[in-house]
This record gives sequence, C-alpha cells and structure tokens, in this order.
Amino acid sequence: MRSGRGRAYGRAALAGNPSDGYGGRVLAVALRELRADAEVAAAERDEAGGALAAAAVTRFRARFAECDAPVAVRWATTVPREVGLAGSSAIVIAVLRALCDAHGVALEPRELAEMALAAETEELGIAAGLQDRLVQAHEALLDMDFATGAVDVLDPELLPPLYVAWHPEAASPSGAIHAELRARHAAGDAGVRAAMDELAALAAGAREALLAGDAGRFAACVDGSLAARARVMPIHPRVERMARAARAAGGSANSAGSGGAVVGTVPDGAWPALRRGLEKEGCGVLRPRA
Repeated sequence: MRSGRGRAYGRAALAGNPSDGYGGRVLAVALRELRADAEVAAAERDEAGGALAAAAVTRFRARFAECDAPVAVRWATTVPREVGLAGSSAIVIAVLRALCDAHGVALEPRELAEMALAAETEELGIAAGLQDRLVQAHEALLDMDFATGAVDVLDPELLPPLYVAWHPEAASPSGAIHAELRARHAAGDAGVRAAMDELAALAAGAREALLAGDAGRFAACVDGSLAARARVMPIHPRVERMARAARAAGGSANSAGSGGAVVGTVPDGAWPALRRGLEKEGCGVLRPRA
C-alpha cells in the first residue's frame, strides 16, 4: 500500500439540533476554517495514534477485509475538542479518508458517515448521531430530514453572514448528555418528544427562510432552536453568556452542537461589536466563509 492523506472539517448545526437522533430534522454547515488532517503509512505493526483513530481503522477493515496490512496513523486537528463542533468525528473521518486514499478505494458520503458513526458508537460506546458525519462527508450546507432519510445539499451562498464562537471552559463530552436525553425519549417523556417535533419544524422553517431570502426568519429559527433545546437539555452557563453577548450585538445564537460553542447570524454592521462582546467572554470567534 502507499501512504494516504485525508481531511475533514468541523461543523456547526444551525437549526433543529439535536432532533437528528429522534427522527427530526437539522440544518447544519461544514466549517472550512476548522479541520482535521490525517496520514497513514505502511508499518511493521499498527500504530493507531489514539482510540478514535484505532476505531476508524477497525471499521475500515470490517468493510475492506483485504486491506489489513499494518499502518501507522498520524493526525492533527484545529477543531476545538469537546465544544460541539464535531472535533471527534472530524478525526475519524479524516483517518477513514486517509485509509481510502492509501488503499485506492472509495466510499460514498452516506457510507462514509455511517462508518464513522459506527467507529464511535459500536467500537467506543459513545452516544452519537449521524448528523455531524453527514455534514463532514458531504462538506456542505445540508438539510437533513431524519424522518425520511432525505439529505439535501443546499447552496451555501443562501446563508446570511454567520459567526461561530467557542469557549474551552465549556467543553464537555457529548456522550453523557445524549445518553440521558435518549433514555428520556425512549421512556416516552412528553416534553422531550414535543421539543423534538418543534426542533424539526424549526429546521424546516430555517430552510424555507433561506430559500426565500428571509434573514430575519432564519435568525428566529436559529434562536428558537436554542430555546427549545434549553427546555430538555442542560445549557452550560458559558453558552448562555455567549448567546447573550451575541444577541446584545444584534446577532442570533444557537448551540452549535452539544458542547461549548454557539453559532448564529451577524446583521449588517454588527460584526465588530459582536466579536468584541464574545472576545470579552474569552471566546474564540470566527466568521465562516461560504
């Protein structure tokens, strides 16, 4: 085998999250400013480079049994870890892409996403969903309907100006949060089920707003997603402060995932004040490009 390289971007959920694990709907976008890169090369014995990479190698070999030669895996990432920007799945997908490159095989986006999910859920026992991995596999703005399985790639030029902010002190593994929510949903918790329906509707509304060029309605769907989430999941105080700072400058805010990051819209002329407000909170801040 030859050496191989792969990459994967971070992602931010704009509206509807976390209904993806409950037959809901999510609108999310890849963040090209944040990425994981991986390289694999032939070795005398496996050198996986950590649990995530090892899990990726295991799932890859389960699919391509003939690709069982030992490999050394190296990876690096600029995606902040455990803040809800899909840092773990970025590593897994980057490693899977590097393995594909090294062995001259290919995976369609859906299969790549499902393989990455299995690496975390089945190999490592992490509670996770398909949303992050679909966005990273497509590297796009996606409308994902988990009731029908439909995945629609949208033109990122439809998006109004966005910001993404995160705080390392709000970092936390998402698995425990999702595990509790799933248990409540499975037990028939009416509040959880109602929130998931509302979140799915907000994702659909966000898509409609984009197609109609209605930035105000889109921002309301972003804000509404955080409000619905807060009714059924704990929101880190740092996330609440980030959301308040962004809104004080005229922006909208939703939790970008299950961690310490927020994403939202930036009205005309609001960027300097919005960035200052978030930086005063100690946040990293960026403006994603389309």
